[in-house]
Amino acid sequence: MKKRVSCIDIGTNTGLLLIADLEPESGAIMPVFHKQAILRLGKNVDAEKIIGQAALQRLIDCMVDYRRISEAYNSETIIAAGTSALRDAKNRIKIIAAVEHATGVTIQCIAGNEEAELTFCGAVAGMNDLPELFTVIDIGGGSTEISMGSLEAIEESISIDIGSVRLTERFFSTLPPSQEEFAAAKAYIDQLFTSNIIPFFAGRERVYGVAGTVTTIAQESQGLKHFDALKVHNYPLQYQDVHAFLEKLTVSTLEEILALGIPDGRADVITMGTLILHQFMRLLGVGEIRVSIQGLRFGLAQKELLCLQCNI
Repeated sequence: MKKRVSCIDIGTNTGLLLIADLEPESGAIMPVFHKQAILRLGKNVDAEKIIGQAALQRLIDCMVDYRRISEAYNSETIIAAGTSALRDAKNRIKIIAAVEHATGVTIQCIAGNEEAELTFCGAVAGMNDLPELFTVIDIGGGSTEISMGSLEAIEESISIDIGSVRLTERFFSTLPPSQEEFAAAKAYIDQLFTSNIIPFFAGRERVYGVAGTVTTIAQESQGLKHFDALKVHNYPLQYQDVHAFLEKLTVSTLEEILALGIPDGRADVITMGTLILHQFMRLLGVGEIRVSIQGLRFGLAQKELLCLQCNI
């Protein structure tokens, strides 16, 4: 018997909602509704380790909206997971309690390795022709998760504290960044990638990329003025396109980035997000990223689906 669930990914920059029907007999996840909101929950968290009142209010407003939508769609369960910003915040217990008190939505703060594993499963849910070994990279606002494995099992997984919001706040004082700021950020990213990933990375045959940085670049590479899920999902994003886009961003002001069609709330961090993706591809010899519009929220749905199947 199918079950309708709402899965919410509470990230450093965005809050993502997926309402889906889970069909345990067929093992299918059938999306019903999607929504995205810019939360910027991680604003100043890297420096201060505290989620501020304004960010908390944005989160509460978002959860009120997502609960209302979930009830309108007759969701039986709401599953909400908080990631990097919540992990880093010293006041996360108070934040979670405040949200639950105000909205009735219970947020689970998940560890980086669990986020990576759930994203790995969610990114490729429903996809065909998967190779024996593949990798999933999730560039978030506060952290980047990279997992390698197969449909049977994850072999390696890591969560690194480099994200588009975190590193923008840490390294860039202006847009475009100065040459010194850009070089410092690049060196920092390179050091973390080479020390954490290269020793185990082998799944180069196919790499899937999820989250806003990757989907935004895929949209720009195709010249799309508006997001089109059908054209972005499974799009083969080439290294040369990422490189060309980064070259453009490194000399662009915030106003010029907005004029490209990058939405407000992502425009000020897309330069750093693109730099993270670019260095990942360059350092590890990845010529192509397959873009997935799925991710953590699909992984949450997959986990719930497996629980249903166990109870059949």
